[in-house]
Parts: sequence; structure tokens; C-alpha cells
Amino acid sequence: MGLSNLGIFHTVIGVVAIIAALIAFVKYGKIDLSKLTGKIYFYCTLVTSLTALGISKHGGFNPGHAFSILIVIFIGIAYLLYWRKKGNIRARHFENFFLSFSFFLSLVPTVNETFTRVPVGHPLAKDIKDPVIANTLLILLILFIAGTVYQIIKQNKINRTVSL
Repeated sequence: MGLSNLGIFHTVIGVVAIIAALIAFVKYGKIDLSKLTGKIYFYCTLVTSLTALGISKHGGFNPGHAFSILIVIFIGIAYLLYWRKKGNIRARHFENFFLSFSFFLSLVPTVNETFTRVPVGHPLAKDIKDPVIANTLLILLILFIAGTVYQIIKQNKINRTVSL
């Protein structure tokens, strides 16, 4: 697959972050920084995003690097909201959104890279313009929107019980 040592490390840590996020979504309906899955997601995503800045298949700064910077900003904001606004029940909406959006953004280059490399020798997509990538990203966007609505409804219920 032509991965450097940094690329292999980046991929392994990224897969751990994705698995932690998926477990968190199934178990808690969100990435919760107070839970082990949330901590694993946060730290692995941070490392994955930072290592992505040292990887470039085509040379120079590219959209994947921009995604990495945005992801670091979003998980950083979520982390600050988690630690600084513990009693603020409205802050949970923003925390949930930033963590979920960071997960969605991380899936964009993941889908692109995976589909243009796997299976080795006969990848699913020829390049990033392939319809299979666009269709997959559309499905992920719909799932992100549905998940965000679910999280808002669930967080509103939690906020009502906390404020009583």
C-alpha cells in the first residue's frame, strides 16, 4: 500500500480512534469525554490529526491537512467545554456536536484513502472523484445529521432532569 512508518502509525492510531468512537456512539449515544471510550477517541484523534500533518501522498499542504487542523480545533473546543463548563448543561450540546463533527470530518479522508487503496491491487475507487466515495460520504453525512438530531433530543432530556 506504500505507507511510510509514520503512515502506518497514523493509520493504526486512527483505527483505534474510530473504533472507540463507534463503541461510544453505540454504548452512550455520543462521544463522552468522561468515559474511557471518549478519552481514547480524544487522544487517538489528536495524535492521528497531528501525524497527518507529516503525511502527504501528493506533496505539500492538501485538504487532508486542513481537515486535520479543523479536527484538532474541534476536539480542543470540546475538551475545553468539557473541563471548563461542567455545570453548564447547554455546553453539552456544543461539546457533543464538536466531537461528532470531528468524527465525521475524520471519516472523509479515511474513506478517500481506504477506498483508493483497498483491496490492494484492485481498490474500490480509482480516485477521489469516484462515485462510490461520493455515495459513501453522502450516507455518512446523513448518519451524522441523524445522529446530531438524536444527540440533541437525548441531551435535552438530560438537561431537563438536571435542571429540575
